[in-house]
Amino acid sequence: MKKGLFAAILCTFVSIAYAQKPKEVGGAMMYPQKNIIENAVNSKDHTTLVAAVKAAGLVETLQGAGPFTVFAPSNTAFGKLPSGTVDNLLKPENKGALTGILTYHVVPGRLDAKALAKQIKDGNGTAMLKTVAGGSLTAKMKGKGIEIVDEKGGMAMVDISDVYQSNGVIHSIDTVLMPK
Repeated sequence: MKKGLFAAILCTFVSIAYAQKPKEVGGAMMYPQKNIIENAVNSKDHTTLVAAVKAAGLVETLQGAGPFTVFAPSNTAFGKLPSGTVDNLLKPENKGALTGILTYHVVPGRLDAKALAKQIKDGNGTAMLKTVAGGSLTAKMKGKGIEIVDEKGGMAMVDISDVYQSNGVIHSIDTVLMPK
């Protein structure tokens, strides 16, 4: 291999590795070489989400190859739901509804904040995202941040972006998104 080509490949690898450095979320480091579940279980800010993913039987799916973009509601986001909603959704008889809500927060592919911003710009201010659940989310810029709008008109702000995983990227959000 020629020196120039080797140097170019090495520089590309180093820049990718540097861009995807660990990030702290919920008091724990999230490592890009770990998958979504391996990282999420360590975040003290996402214990409700982890419990919901387990109750819905989605652990194996989110440990899969992906790539996935996950808009991960924090515990505070789940706390905004009406009293008793989370407890009700975690019941075995509501597994289908819970699965629908959780997969509504997942978009196929690896969309970091830069890719989302580009889609928003290319879409003249909005980007339509198709979820794993089959629904749609709308992304748009709000100031310097990214806002995600669900099919019911509910809005969530990305409060921590670009938490890279081996099988995707997580963006922590401040509100639970709801499908139609």
